[in-house]
Amino acid sequence: MKPIKTKSLNLKEKLNMKNIKASFKTRSLKVGGYSIFATAIVIAIAFVINLLVNALLSDMMQLDATSNELFSISEQTEQILDGLESDITIYWVVQSGVEDATLETLLQRYQSMSSHIKVIKKDPDVYPTFIQQYTDTVSNNSLIVECDERSRYIDYYDIYVYDYTYYYYDGSYEISFAGESELTSAIDYVINEELPKIYMLTGHGEADLSSTFSAAIEKENILMEELSLLTIEAVPEDADCIFINAPASDISESEKEMLLSYLQGGGNLFLISTPPGNDSLSNLEALMEYYGMTATEGIVVEGNQNYYVYGTPYYLLPEVEAHTITAPLREYGYYVLLPIAQGLSIMDDLRDTLSVSELLTTSDSAFSKIAGYQLTTYEMEDGDIDGPFALALIATETPDDETETNVIWVSSSALVDDQTNMQVSGGNQDFFLNSISFMCDEDESSISIHAKSLDYDYLTIDSSTSALLSILLIGGIPLAYLGIGIYTWIRRKVR
Repeated sequence: MKPIKTKSLNLKEKLNMKNIKASFKTRSLKVGGYSIFATAIVIAIAFVINLLVNALLSDMMQLDATSNELFSISEQTEQILDGLESDITIYWVVQSGVEDATLETLLQRYQSMSSHIKVIKKDPDVYPTFIQQYTDTVSNNSLIVECDERSRYIDYYDIYVYDYTYYYYDGSYEISFAGESELTSAIDYVINEELPKIYMLTGHGEADLSSTFSAAIEKENILMEELSLLTIEAVPEDADCIFINAPASDISESEKEMLLSYLQGGGNLFLISTPPGNDSLSNLEALMEYYGMTATEGIVVEGNQNYYVYGTPYYLLPEVEAHTITAPLREYGYYVLLPIAQGLSIMDDLRDTLSVSELLTTSDSAFSKIAGYQLTTYEMEDGDIDGPFALALIATETPDDETETNVIWVSSSALVDDQTNMQVSGGNQDFFLNSISFMCDEDESSISIHAKSLDYDYLTIDSSTSALLSILLIGGIPLAYLGIGIYTWIRRKVR
């Protein structure tokens, strides 16, 4: 049998194989191989980091890049969540596939900030009996907050607030997201069995509190009830604060004594007044004088145009002074608007246990028109009283370590007027609620949380700038990279 002959490689083929093998040992290939290997490692690391970050985004690593800090949690909410000792369940009532993305992100934030919070989805079609335990009517993306035996239902239409202030002018409206304020309020409600209580004095032609402000008090988890001092012998013991809203007539001497006795025992009083017309409020003013505050005759007119609006010098835009009550307004730049106000002043020679501070003040150019409602000019006349004035004061008395009395006096009933409040984006309501919460011994976590606007500011650029940016992005940057590449290639060729 003949042996099988193998075809031997000719010289040219041998040289080609030798060159191929040698090419794998060149410096350029080694450098290229290292580059490819390093790139693969970087891509792998980036992939792993991306997976980890995505896993943590719903937890504590998510950053709020929205211009209006839509998903940022306020300090008030943080204080409440940090202090939780009981487990809270938030039932998210929503059908599958129609989840609100903004609300979902907010719920993830709350759940990540406290181990005591758990979010559970409940489809109303799947669990109709469960939902009926809490509410008769339900809408998608509503919430039920529960802790032990206490619960509160948050309707989806309370989470998004529509402001139609300018609708009749240009057909526009503003949408705000009140998810944090509603959710934090509900959590605060279910963890507190005993809620503070204020009594609203009646019997003197006091103005009614609008449904907007009444609902805001309820959302702050403060109970409110009307009170007539004519049928009782003393202020109820469960009164955390007495609220007197723009009385048309004076209180009686006996009512003054009852209020004074209540205040001396550590009670609190919030008075909103208007510049008096023909009726005198001598007993009520005497009560205020006992706490170091007095009113100036007439109506305040501003001489500094930075302190009034709409070209009307008695539509006052006062300076917001530093205090715990006003801190949120100052921090976020909110205003308080007080049309038609009376000047207030701090009395001299206060007793040692009493201190009085200004909350809202006019400019140095303000003065009081003695003519009051009959004023015919905004110019200062003979008999008018020079300012400056306070428009809101707080008196605090601490006769001993266990007793503290707070009395707040605001000299314009417009503080709780809905239209006036909208003109300053809710600043009046914030001041009102903060004052009530402060006197009800609520901590700073109870101070109201603003809804966040969903209207976004867009970047607008002119045509010339747009053309320049287009040239840079489409032509300039690619050419720069090309130039760098050519330079690098030439440099390597020289070497």
